[in-house]
Amino acid sequence: MYRLRFTTVVAAPLTVAFDVARALGRPWPFPLEEVESVRPVRDLYAAGPGRGRRRLTHERRFTATATGTVVDEQVDWESGLPGVLGGMVDRTVLRRRVLRAMRRHLDGYAAAAAVRALDVVQVVGAAVVRADRVLVAQRGSGPLAGLWEFPGGKVEPGEDHLAALVRECAEELGVVVAPGEFLGEVPLDGSVAGGAPGVSTLRVWAARLADGEPVAREHRELRWVRTVDLDGLDWIAADRPLLPAVRALLARS
Repeated sequence: MYRLRFTTVVAAPLTVAFDVARALGRPWPFPLEEVESVRPVRDLYAAGPGRGRRRLTHERRFTATATGTVVDEQVDWESGLPGVLGGMVDRTVLRRRVLRAMRRHLDGYAAAAAVRALDVVQVVGAAVVRADRVLVAQRGSGPLAGLWEFPGGKVEPGEDHLAALVRECAEELGVVVAPGEFLGEVPLDGSVAGGAPGVSTLRVWAARLADGEPVAREHRELRWVRTVDLDGLDWIAADRPLLPAVRALLARS
């Protein structure tokens, strides 16, 4: 089998990057069959034996980063032709075709995902760290009253994510924070904006206090907690998947 790998950074959250990729399909002149699909992190398709001796597999992996979703794609192919002729066709003719098809496909895909991302409600959160503790906030009202979360809120249309993070911490806590490393992304599947899966997403960064002392302006209570205390809190569902990344962050602090 011969192989090419492609990496694309898409200005869109995980669910959008995955769903748009699925909707656009693959750039091959024959259908592929789904082998595995794990939304929104991986899918694998392959041409079945019915394609004669030709074999082709196309795998995609999606990873959330601070700048968007990194899409790593791997294409493996083999013409099935025997001997030297088959090797020449695979290394030259088919390799050129795969490169040409993927370049056209990826340009259109990145543009389509960026446009679709404009319709997604983005939510940012901050894991504010001080020494070996992280700041957590308890909701004071609404259906999630009494549950714990990392402070943050919605990104305004056209607003940079980190600018939104700094603004939300100033409004909710009365402090200035300095954002640090990206900790992860959680699909909210409509729990913020309402509607179908993928219409809202939470993205969380580490942060440190640059000025001021946190005050519970919009929450019932604030606490500085250690790693051992995290599991004892009743978390909102969106923030709980980020706890392993927060534990690792505290271990390095």
